[in-house]
Amino acid sequence: MTDTPDVPTPEEIEALFTRADGTFLCARWGRPIAPVVFGVDDATLGTVKAAFEAVAELVGHPIAETDPELGANVMMFFVRAWDELPAVPNLDRLIPGLDDLVARLSAAEANQYRVFRFDEDGAIRACFVFVRMDEALSDVPAETLALGQVAQLMVLWSDTAFTDRAPLGQLSDGRVVLRPDVGAVIRAVYDPVLPVVSTEPAHALRLHARITAGRLA
Repeated sequence: MTDTPDVPTPEEIEALFTRADGTFLCARWGRPIAPVVFGVDDATLGTVKAAFEAVAELVGHPIAETDPELGANVMMFFVRAWDELPAVPNLDRLIPGLDDLVARLSAAEANQYRVFRFDEDGAIRACFVFVRMDEALSDVPAETLALGQVAQLMVLWSDTAFTDRAPLGQLSDGRVVLRPDVGAVIRAVYDPVLPVVSTEPAHALRLHARITAGRLA
């Protein structure tokens, strides 16, 4: 069978989870996602919530009002400048070395960053998302920005996964959606027959098999 654009090859899947240091790591959430968003107006908050619901529905993963352990296990911060982060109450307790992180992000002129936390089984238990609304991101529609951020926190992608190509694509009518191949990989990662975390590159073969089986079902 020849892979189609929405069925990535095993090698392409492996690359999505192979970090810059050569290690392979694929993980999904092991608990319902309970998000909270800071720094946006009510209209944008609704847009972000809709993005969470859309991607969670795609993989059949629950969204919750609160996490019994953490309250909120996804915190998204939208800022105009990185130096706003140290002023957020208690954020330094959640993100050790916050001042150093802010300095690194500022020096790199980065506009987004994600910090993951994991449970004892290696599943994702929390994610902190930081987005600096620079000139480039300020021109991006809220729906597109929200969908892109949610797609990048639903699984633990490689730090280089979307360096050359964003996880979103545009339809002929102009709508921006999750790329079919990316959506297929996310669905496969959440297949209950697969482990919540894997450090073995051969896991890419299992993901490819689940994607192919889904197309044939």
